[in-house]
Amino acid sequence: MIPNMYLLAIDWFFILEKLILIGFVITLSMIVAMYATYGERKVAAFLQDRIGPNRAGIFGLLQPLADGGKLFFKEEIIPLISSKFLFILGPCLAMVTALLTSAVIPWGKTIYLFNRDISLQVADINIGILYIFGVVSLGVYGIMIGGWASNNKFSLLSAIRGASQMVSYELPMGLALIALLMVVGDLRMSVIVNGQMQQVWNIFYQPLGFLIFFVCALAECNRTPFDLPEAENELNFGYHQEYSSMKLGFYLFAEYINMFISSVVMVSLYFGGYDIPFVNEWNWNIHHNLITIIGFVVLLAKAFFFVFVFMWIRWTIPRFRFDQLMKLGWRILIPLALVNMVVTAAVMLWLKK
Repeated sequence: MIPNMYLLAIDWFFILEKLILIGFVITLSMIVAMYATYGERKVAAFLQDRIGPNRAGIFGLLQPLADGGKLFFKEEIIPLISSKFLFILGPCLAMVTALLTSAVIPWGKTIYLFNRDISLQVADINIGILYIFGVVSLGVYGIMIGGWASNNKFSLLSAIRGASQMVSYELPMGLALIALLMVVGDLRMSVIVNGQMQQVWNIFYQPLGFLIFFVCALAECNRTPFDLPEAENELNFGYHQEYSSMKLGFYLFAEYINMFISSVVMVSLYFGGYDIPFVNEWNWNIHHNLITIIGFVVLLAKAFFFVFVFMWIRWTIPRFRFDQLMKLGWRILIPLALVNMVVTAAVMLWLKK
């Protein structure tokens, strides 16, 4: 039994608002991932002078629902020679890690409701950037477990490729962020965003760091030209070759959720997050909650732009060979990130003198 004094000390409204925010972020990520598949096919059709999906609903807007229904009702097959527990764990882990990253992202300013300010950030922890890296590093296990548990040599080769690729590109991504943290001086995502609102966006301080981070984000999300783990012409289908029904859907959804969350992280780190560009919104004579909603819409607009760039690159640039992929990461991006970090450290020391 919990004593009554402890029950009174628990802020039940705080717990409720966090649960609602978590549900909203998960729902938003799922909807964005669902319609990102539709957007990808439309972007590919436009670049290839085709029409794209246009049968299910007006302009084909119901196509994602049709695809989801197809995945739900397809026969679910688990190979007899596979490790059943790990075979199921792989796609679940990929999906969970894709969603966990959003916990430290500030989605907007506070909203004033019920005589209290409600933060639009699930957890404003003082190691926000380290949390993101910790969760992202777990994502490789979803690929490795799925490929190994399938007991298929092509799936295993694909999983090994994915693991080596993600580990290799996490190094320059981390070095690029170290340079950014030298400028910002704090690991909390809310402080990083608020600092850009008071001064200028970090992209002006760290253009090379952003370029390195963006290229590494493409590799982390297994997007072309870094989709070597899913190279159909080499590996037959990739690490999820043996999967069907919603287990396959979890892997596909995890990729699009990672793409969306990576775009939001880039916007928060380098492009002011929910900051409305070129204006001082505090001079507007409108309600605080309306400003917060506008900032949230601006954050989504910036993120959707990068989602479009992800798709644009996929249907424009051909896939690298695996040796080219590793050479880019180890011989080009890591030295560039080190140079960027050293120059940033020297400039910051000079400015403090």
